[in-house]
Amino acid sequence: MTTAYWCVLVAILLPYACTVTAKLAGDRFGPNANRDPRAWLDKQQGLSKRAHAAQLNGFEITPAFAAAVIIAHLAGGTTQGTIDLLAMLFVASRVAYILCYLADRAPLRSIAWFVGLGLIIALFCVAA
Repeated sequence: MTTAYWCVLVAILLPYACTVTAKLAGDRFGPNANRDPRAWLDKQQGLSKRAHAAQLNGFEITPAFAAAVIIAHLAGGTTQGTIDLLAMLFVASRVAYILCYLADRAPLRSIAWFVGLGLIIALFCVAA
């Protein structure tokens, strides 16, 4: 498996780190909360709420990243090293995004998000 494919796996798992953070940082997440975790998460504030939002964003952007990596591999328009580098930079941008979200640094978070989107676009461009 290529480094880029491993990066897809990491990107898939990153939102779950946010899930754990949201549940640990919020009000007590007990058996009753587990009956309807989405409603429980909607009621959270502060770090827990931000971690939940980061989780949702991760689930939204990861399919585009996975598609971009697969298409870049299949198209063969560039070297594997370039695809791997772009994929690793994407994962780094997602980690930065999550950390900025948790730290409540909205402007930096937006920059990290745009960098990630740009890297997805770059993967499509190198495939062309």
